[in-house]
Formats: sequence, C-alpha cells, structure tokens
Amino acid sequence: MRPSSASICERRLLARGGRLRLALAVGLGPVLASLAAGQPAQPVAPDEQARPTYRVERLEGQVAIDGTLDEPVWAKPPLFELAYETRPAENGPAPVRTQVWVTYDSGSLYVAFKAFDPIPADIRARLTDRDRASQDDYVGVVLDTFNDERRSFEFFVNPLGVQMDLTRNEMTGSEDDSWDAIWDSAGRIGDDGYTVEMRIPFSSLRFPRTDGNMTWGVDAVRNYPREQSYRLAVGPLARGSNCYLCQLGKLSGIQGVKPARSLELDPTLTASQTGVRADWPAGHFEEEDPDVEAGLTARWGITPNLILSGAVNPDFSQVEADTAQLAVNTQFALFYPEKRPLFLEGADIFETRFNAIYSRNIADPSWGVKLTGKEGRNAIGVIVAEDRQTNFLLPSSQDTQLASVDRGNVSTILRYRRDLFGATTGGFFVTDREGDGFYNRVFGGDVLFRWADGAEAARIELLGSQTKDPREIAASGSGHGDAVTDWAVRAVYQHTSRDWMYYLLYREIGEDFRADLGFVPQSDIRQGTACLEHYWYPDERGWSQVAIGSDWDRADDHDGNRLNQVLRVWGWASGPRQSFLQLTVQGGDQLFAGRNFAVDRLTLHGEVQVLPSVFLLLDGTAGDQIDFANAEQAKQLRLDPGIRLDLGRHLRLNLDHSYERLTLDGRDLYTANLTQLRATYQFTVRTFIRLITQVLDIERDTALYKRPTEPSDRRLFNQLLFSFKVNPQTVLFLGYSDTAIGTESVDLTRQDRTLFLKLGYAWLL
Repeated sequence: MRPSSASICERRLLARGGRLRLALAVGLGPVLASLAAGQPAQPVAPDEQARPTYRVERLEGQVAIDGTLDEPVWAKPPLFELAYETRPAENGPAPVRTQVWVTYDSGSLYVAFKAFDPIPADIRARLTDRDRASQDDYVGVVLDTFNDERRSFEFFVNPLGVQMDLTRNEMTGSEDDSWDAIWDSAGRIGDDGYTVEMRIPFSSLRFPRTDGNMTWGVDAVRNYPREQSYRLAVGPLARGSNCYLCQLGKLSGIQGVKPARSLELDPTLTASQTGVRADWPAGHFEEEDPDVEAGLTARWGITPNLILSGAVNPDFSQVEADTAQLAVNTQFALFYPEKRPLFLEGADIFETRFNAIYSRNIADPSWGVKLTGKEGRNAIGVIVAEDRQTNFLLPSSQDTQLASVDRGNVSTILRYRRDLFGATTGGFFVTDREGDGFYNRVFGGDVLFRWADGAEAARIELLGSQTKDPREIAASGSGHGDAVTDWAVRAVYQHTSRDWMYYLLYREIGEDFRADLGFVPQSDIRQGTACLEHYWYPDERGWSQVAIGSDWDRADDHDGNRLNQVLRVWGWASGPRQSFLQLTVQGGDQLFAGRNFAVDRLTLHGEVQVLPSVFLLLDGTAGDQIDFANAEQAKQLRLDPGIRLDLGRHLRLNLDHSYERLTLDGRDLYTANLTQLRATYQFTVRTFIRLITQVLDIERDTALYKRPTEPSDRRLFNQLLFSFKVNPQTVLFLGYSDTAIGTESVDLTRQDRTLFLKLGYAWLL
C-alpha cells in the first residue's frame, strides 16, 4: 500500500491509488562519513556523487536458501549497509544496522540480509499469503535491470520468509503487486535480529542481451515498524522528486549470464457444482450438472525479453471475492482491479492515466494470446482474445449505464512505448472490439516529459474513438445504431519539491467518445483542476509530517452547462503509532437532471496502530448529497470504521463496516449497512484457510421515492477457501460459497451455493 503520508494532491491526480507503493532510497557516503566522525548526520540531498556503483562477484560454491547465513559467501564483508533513514527522517542515520550481500551464478541472483534488532521480541512478523506482509518487518531489493529508469522488479521478504514481489512503472508512478514471479526465499529470527536469503532465477527477470558486464539500477530497503514505520535504505532519497528510479545506485559485475528463453506450461483443472433455488424463496434447490473444465496457459520466451503467452479454455476464475462496495446511491460505475493471471504478465506496459485499457472488460474469453516485452528503448504489448460475452459501459455527462448482450466478440489491444531523450517517454495504443453488428475502436497516443531532476513533469494523452452498438442497445436509446466518432484529451503539468506540490490538469471527453476496452465512466465533459499542497516536517519522532492543501475543480458539458464546481481545503498529519489524520472541507455545486445541487460536506479520515496487533481505521462524511434516485437535495451521513486484529503469527481478522444514511426534509430516505469479515488462518507460508462474509442490509422509506421500490433488501454472501501454493502457478484451491437474499416479507433465504476445486501446475521446460 502507498504510504499514508502521500500527497493528497498526488492521490487525486493518480485518481485510483492503492497499489502497493514503497518509497525507497540509495547511496552511502555522507551518512557513513558523519557516523565515523561521531557527528549526527544532516539531511542529505541525492546527487550524482551520492549514487555509487557496487560491484558484485560471482558465487563460488552453493547456497541453501534456509534463512541461515552459514555459507562462506556470507562471511565476506557485506556489499553495503542500509545507512539512511529516508522516512520519517529526511535522510538521517538509520536507527539499526542492516547488512546486505549480493552475488550470482549462471542461473540466479542471490541476496542476503542481516537485520540487527536491539529488541528481537518487538519484531513484527506473521505467516501470511504472498504479497500480504506490508505491515510487517521486511527487507528487499529493487532492480532496474534495463538501467533505463523506467521500470523495476521488486522483491521483499518478511522475517518468516513470506514473499512480496512487484513491478514498478515509473511512467505512471504506480507499483503493481499482482505480478507474481517464481523465486525462493527464507527467513529466520534470532537473538540479535533476523536474517533473510533470496534466490531470484534470471528466468524470472528481464534484462538486456549482452556478453559483457551489465549495469543495473539497484536499491535495498528495510521496513522497521515500531512507534512509527521507519524506512531504511542504502542512500538518500530526495523528498519531492517524482522520479524514484532516477535516484538509484548501480549494480555492476554481472556477466556471462543470459536471460532465459524458457517455456512454461501451466495446465489447470477446475470443477464446480452449483445449486440454485429456481423458485425463490419457496422452491427447492436444483443441482446443476457438474462443470469440469481443463485449460492450458503457456508462456514462451520468443526472445529473452519478448514473452508470448497463450491460453486455450483458460481458467479465468477469481478465487478471491471482490471487496464489496456500498453502491446504493451512486452516479457512475465502480472500478474493480484485475486479478486474472493471463492479463497480469507485463500489465504495466498497458497502463495509461486515461484508463483507456482495462482488461476486465474482456469478461469470459474462450481463448487469449498475449505478447509483452522490451528490446532496447522499445516496449510492446499485444492482447487478442475471443470473448463469449459482451458487456457495455455506456457513459454520459451525468451517469453511467450498464448493458450486456449474449453475443461474443474478438478483443484486440496493442500498446507501444519508446524511451525518448532524458526521462521522456512516448507511445501509442490501439484497442478494437469487434462483434456481430457492433464494434468499438480507440486510437491514442501519450507522452511524458520530465526535467529538473524529476521536479517538473508534463503528460499529454490524445485519443479518438469510433463506435457502433448492437441493435438492442441502440433501440434502448443508450447506444449508437449508426457509427459515431469522437475524441478525448488529458493534459497535466506537475511540480513536486520538498515543501510544495502543485499541478494543473485539463481533461476533455467528447459526448460520443467510448473506450469499451477501457474504464471511462463519464463522457461529454470539459474539466479543469488546480491543486496546491504545502508540507512541514516538525518532529521526526513525533508528528513527522504536516500539510495543508486545496484544490479547485470545474467541469462543463459541451453545451456549456456547468456540471460541477467544487473547492476543497484540507489538512493532514502523520505521526506516532503510525497514525494519520486528514480533515477536508468541501463547498460547491453539481448539476444533475437539469438542476444544480449543493455538495457542501465535511470529510474525516483517520488511522492508528493502537497496539502492534491492533490497527484502527475510520472514514466519515457528513453534509450535502444528491438523491440520484429521485433527483432531490439530500443530506448524507456516512461512516466507515474498520479494525485489523493479528492474533499470534497465524490468525488475522479484518472487520469493516459501512453505514450510510440519506435524509430528505428530515426523513430518512434509506439507511444502508454493509459489514465485511475476513478471517484468515495461515498454517504455513504455503497454506491457509480463509472465511469471507459480507452482509448488506438496506431499509427504505418507500413514500419518499417517486418510483416503486422495495422497502428493504438484505444480502448475505459467504466464501470458505482452503489454499495450498507451492508457487504462484502450482496451486490447490478448494472452496465453498453461497448467497442468501431477503426482503421485507422474506427472511434471509439461500439463493445459490457452489462447491469448487482448482488445480494448477507450473511445468518449466
């Protein structure tokens, strides 16, 4: 997850954050010199002199990945130590020692950490599923294997050996933990801290083809969560720079290795048995025929850095249920992240800030082919899939309509990107969805400029679309029976420094613009946004960062009607016990159904770790809201409390609740409650059992609705899952799920139930 103290302006600019993002750093000299002199280190700004090159030596002998540093290679002096605290301190001396060794052989890169701790009993480490240990102590490395400062691979391990792996896309500023590599790790807690070993096969990395010595960008990091969450790194990190990889040190000496042209076959077998109460609520369950499907996904390195993936009858099942979102009074469609394996390989190549590419719109493919890779300055991504079902997201200036037809389509996505001069990157993309009597085609280009050591940046995206809808959607009045074309543009200038962050954004989307293979839920809009934020750093061991900020946003449709005009002012602070507090005041108006409505409101966000095992979260909103069902001015109260409990090293409980009340003229239009419980017991690093329960309860005053509506809705969803993972592809999942529905006159009654099994195996050739 992104740090709580991330710029609010930046969060608004990114629009949909939440991917795991770790701010790391590099370089040794100034802090080591000050420590040697016995003087406290002063804040250090990274520069070229503070970005040393570390030379690695080839491994002699073998290493057993068991978390015990007893091989001769680890008895040599470490390659470097993590001497800097980059957060919350500003490149001050690290409060604890961390030694790092790096070596390699013909097949793998080896990394070892010795993380000293004066009080080992305070080490926070749990057994958990991969990519779920970001609140623990952990150590890891960041590798810019092309040394182009555009993309990196990241590998992190907690003291019990739990893995987290990510890719970082410097062009969008995001990190993606949905990428999963096959690698080995182990950790061990001792009397003076903990140790970690990693073996990262070169087949899990991409890097240039060369017979000579390679130079990679490199960083190493340690998360040290105590009263605050301390981030320790090799060298200094400039606060305010929007280019992290531009600040990395260099790793040299790896030679005589080749990126693997591996062939990986991942056969899968899925089976499910579903029962449905056809005549709900009084009817009996009718068991459907068992559904058993075999599938195959293959990955082949055509060249060492160009990967072809294909799937026949692929397994696109989502083992984990999406987090439920309260959507009682919403105006636009909700966004859900991609989780399906075929679409995650090289997913960063397809990213655009316009969200013009959104692979979840390929709903139920019978087959798919994907090509991704980078050669020199050129990166390419291609997806072609035949979809059994076609879903439509039909945007307008004031809402989103959803539609679907039971007809297939062929979806094609092409993305090309090239590294230009300096830190500038440009590219283009094409998406095409063709079906019987309908199509949507989008052509677009984007360019990102960076200068002044990453303090200044500008991004421009320009898109055009051509659309023809199926006759049944056109007949409903929401689509286009005849072919229509339109365009969209997004332009941003951003300044980032230690004490200030501001940006100016202009976005325009034509009335008939559509991106059916993207996520663009609003059209017919001209929008301008300005955001400004200022930071103070009062106390590195107390309230470590404080900020105030404001943004102004105005949007009009193409007829000149003002859609909204909003001014926000906020303040936030991060401090002791990993706490974060933000208060936002908003004033403005919004157009809906031909009327202007007030949207003045107060928003509160808070989080704190009251104990090492207890984390509390609260979001709250109070003020004006639009009743979208009746087009009336309303008052809203929404509260979203949450708690995370870690009971020992094995059991984690997450309990979240959403309460929302909408009031018209002093009477409650509706009250909605959504409760979610996620309980996970992790037996080992590879095995867990998890229960997910989601309960939705909505009560409405039907006399206040202009259209007939149900006075109450209730829904109960349960999922129980047993998981065993040898690696991300060699897996066993066994699970059960059911759904119950209730109304004012019917108690919660089970509507369906499903028992499912999935087997997957990674076969490397």
